Amino acid sequence: MSTTLQVQAREATSKGDLRKIRSSGFVPGVVYGKGLDSPTRISVDGKDLSAMLRSHPHAVIEIDIPGAGKHPVMMAELQRDSLSRQVTHIDFRRINMNEKITTSARLDVTGTSPGEKEGGMLQMILHEIEIECYPKDIPDSITVDVSGLEMGENLSISDLTLPSGVEAKQDPETVIIAVLAPQKERTEDEVDAINDETEENRKQHEAAVAVEKDV
Repeated sequence: MSTTLQVQAREATSKGDLRKIRSSGFVPGVVYGKGLDSPTRISVDGKDLSAMLRSHPHAVIEIDIPGAGKHPVMMAELQRDSLSRQVTHIDFRRINMNEKITTSARLDVTGTSPGEKEGGMLQMILHEIEIECYPKDIPDSITVDVSGLEMGENLSISDLTLPSGVEAKQDPETVIIAVLAPQKERTEDEVDAINDETEENRKQHEAAVAVEKDV
């Protein structure tokens, strides 16, 4: 757990107060979870938060909660402005390092597939997958090696080599990446099948996230 995020206590709850916090370059948020007496209102520097979200959005980080000391937390919910896409609010959940958690891990593609060399198009259907592990075992990313992927072939979650202690929570047969024939060579049925599979994977991911939030 090498990432540390500095936060400040805040009492502001009105819309006007929250606007002032955001205009000063900070993002309002809340920390809650087991081990805390009650949810704590915080604010965090927007630049520090953006750097964390770019590098390790699903990582375990340590924050010094005003009045409660240092605790390991993970991002639980993020709200953005619908137009500017700026972060407007963030929730952190306090976690127990000795209990397994469900989170997401980014997929990192390596290699060049023979199918691409023949003119095929590599399509990434999932960019991250749901995993379960102890907080200390959360990987920065999971490698997807496509160097053996021929034209028309795909890789599913079951084909991944997961780090020790990490278990995938989605259907093992869920396709994560495929090498497709050039657009002009694909039939309408193939295009429809690709779109249907992408939509189904999106729904599965949203459902998994919803379940995690309810826990």
